Amino acid sequence: MSISAPLPASTDVEAPSIPLRALAPWALLFGLLALLALFFVSADQGAVSIPAGTAIHEWVHDGRHLLGFPCH
Repeated sequence: MSISAPLPASTDVEAPSIPLRALAPWALLFGLLALLALFFVSADQGAVSIPAGTAIHEWVHDGRHLLGFPCH
């Protein structure tokens, strides 16, 4: 047998609202970071690599295949 407590008469709970002006800089930052990550994982073949050579390509090689990007 279970004992249940009575529900409170009022369950008005308001979620805090975040103004768009406070959220926009964070959305922009994370959007740019996502684009940078997408560049390194998908497009970087060494031709336009920020560090010279294929070091970034080798670091993200398995991730490229996991995401379905062909690289060789």
